[in-house]
Amino acid sequence: MSMVSGRVGTWASSGGSAAAGPPRLAPRRARRKGRASLRAGLAGLILPGTEGRNDPFSNRPATGPVRMSRTRFYQGVGPVLTVWEPDPAALSLTRLSEARLAANVQYVWRHPARHVLYAASSNGGPRRTGDRHFLQAFRIAPGSGALTAHGGTIGLRARPIHLSIDRAGGFALVAYNEPSGVTVHRLGGDGALGEEVRQTVPPDGGIYGHQVLATPDNDAVILVARGNEAGAGKPEDPGALKVFGFRDGQLTLRQTVAPRGGYGFGPRHIDFHPTLPLVFVSLERQNRLAVFGLRDGRLTPEPLFTAETLRRPGAHPPQQLAGGLHVHPNGRHVYVANRSDAMGEFEGRPIGLEGFENGIAVFDLDAEGRPSLAQSLEVGSFHPRTFSLDPSARMMVAATIAGRRVRDGAGTAMRPASLAIFLVGEDGRLAFSSSIPVETGESMQFWTGMSAA
Repeated sequence: MSMVSGRVGTWASSGGSAAAGPPRLAPRRARRKGRASLRAGLAGLILPGTEGRNDPFSNRPATGPVRMSRTRFYQGVGPVLTVWEPDPAALSLTRLSEARLAANVQYVWRHPARHVLYAASSNGGPRRTGDRHFLQAFRIAPGSGALTAHGGTIGLRARPIHLSIDRAGGFALVAYNEPSGVTVHRLGGDGALGEEVRQTVPPDGGIYGHQVLATPDNDAVILVARGNEAGAGKPEDPGALKVFGFRDGQLTLRQTVAPRGGYGFGPRHIDFHPTLPLVFVSLERQNRLAVFGLRDGRLTPEPLFTAETLRRPGAHPPQQLAGGLHVHPNGRHVYVANRSDAMGEFEGRPIGLEGFENGIAVFDLDAEGRPSLAQSLEVGSFHPRTFSLDPSARMMVAATIAGRRVRDGAGTAMRPASLAIFLVGEDGRLAFSSSIPVETGESMQFWTGMSAA
């Protein structure tokens, strides 16, 4: 059963942190009036810049002068980025080609209008900092999707955990977790990487940045700062959504959204509703989905709605973590990954523990954007770090990070990493189709995504 709560937030009107402490509700009459105002404000409203959205690795068509009809699925294992051809009708993937990055794939993003792909790589990763970090651009061969280097390789000062391109295709945005922060890199007219934009005021990166995205109208950038759980004698690090004004590559802190001072608030990923002024946020450390309002480049200081992502909420933390999310292009469904890396031991060998949730949660949205958990489907292996929909939203591919040994009768057996393929129904529900085993060796299947070729 879905556990959902909701309240009407006040549109944020000033910068600075949201007030700490529990949220306070207005009197009942005022709340009814607020809900009516929210419904009126959402009804029929289309966000500026959302017509023909250009988010290349969610599920929306790109904009710009280049006509993009074919779709390619990109898969990063270690330093190798493999190109696949998806067939939504047959629910299949066909391997086409591959390219090698300067280091292990961290995140990839496509230019919104040009046949250029950008890749962030590092020899760092979970629980290791690394000392080699890079940003590269690749030309995409029209049709085949094959990748060739486009310009030189740029060194970065820290491990990049996320990468995106602004909506106009003029800048690359790179997020870092340790130290937490964001850099902006100018793009040339041909999409080639240019110089880093020197910031007049160094951006406040919060604690443990995890994602950076431009808002649909491109006048603001949101840095998602997850924070950290308490542990090993260290107190909790608060999380936050850092909202920056964005103009000619300059970031100016506009707002810090941190309910209850950011304690008990661990945002990981965001996505935007295609027509309503709403931002959906996966709260990794709380296993919840939160919905914030967005107006004039500012978020509501408190979520309008929240919902549990797990079938059995509260049963498994801290081994359970919410992950990536995507909004269906029709605006009626949201998908969130549930992940677990819980480990045990059998006969002196580490094994993955089953019984936790490693799958995709499907939420239905009402006319106001209130989510209700409608389906939870397992992917069949451990830790689905990334998943994506093809542009027609008929096919989903979920990728798990690495293989794990599991109990098998009196012994153990290897359960490999995989690419799990699902049919997406007209009602947004998922139906498992097939799974492709992936040999990761000492590496990880750290990133995957769909894009028009």
